[in-house]
Amino acid sequence: MASPLQPYPQLRSALSHLQGVPPWALLSLVMNGLLFITLVVMLRQLGHTGEAVLPQANAFAADQYAPAAPPEPDPGSRRSLDYEHWVALLGAEADAMVADDAPRQTILLGDSLTLWFPASMLPGRRTWLNQAISGEKSGGLRDRLYLLDKTSPEEVFIMVGINDLIWGGSEADLVYNVRMMVTYLHQTHPQARVVVQSILPHGGAAATWEGRDRLMAIPPDRIRTVNTQLKAVATETGADYLDLYPLFVNGDGYLRADLTTDGLHLNQNGYLVWRTALALFNETAFQP
Repeated sequence: MASPLQPYPQLRSALSHLQGVPPWALLSLVMNGLLFITLVVMLRQLGHTGEAVLPQANAFAADQYAPAAPPEPDPGSRRSLDYEHWVALLGAEADAMVADDAPRQTILLGDSLTLWFPASMLPGRRTWLNQAISGEKSGGLRDRLYLLDKTSPEEVFIMVGINDLIWGGSEADLVYNVRMMVTYLHQTHPQARVVVQSILPHGGAAATWEGRDRLMAIPPDRIRTVNTQLKAVATETGADYLDLYPLFVNGDGYLRADLTTDGLHLNQNGYLVWRTALALFNETAFQP
């Protein structure tokens, strides 16, 4: 009986080269390809229609918990809050989630990049609690994790570190703080999956952010080095690692101009890329 691949010599040849490749490696190649294709299609749709047609972030009224993000980086009334009042507000929002016994709790931790994630663009069928603060550094985030003690998250996503580098913090302190965060979250929420996300690139000389000079003092290699260390921390502590960096970087090692408002913060396209990565990550994370 003829082989079903007989009419397709190129396919038969390609498959022969894949013999002996571990299944996990094949799965990784497939998922990376699907992620790339999905991002291309969604970004093309965004360019053709002027806006993305996305499902609501959460079937359980996530907007009750997650602050909505405007198209430009402006946190609105929260800009006038000092750090202590901001922490108190986030504590109240965490308590509201506990009191409501919200299902499928998923927590975002970080700085302004996370804070301004539009609630309507977060993946669905989850209750999202955005616990980010603009300008947050790793030490501040580490010290306020107690606000989450009474919550019951299924997942906790962490992205922090760019402000440490902007303001002269050491890589060692940043990595240590992330390690302490993961350890604390595993102790207080043993049922939760903790996900460390990579630091994103910045726009370098093309940035228009007011702290452009400080960004230019952070070479791309330094961010890549920190991300390598964060990945190692995730592996060593039993956390997951979501590497967003390759999706946002251009050929010169800087943040893609089509994904940012000012070389540091993200525009709608940037959040669409992040949203798609989160959705695919959640779909594939438990695959064998």
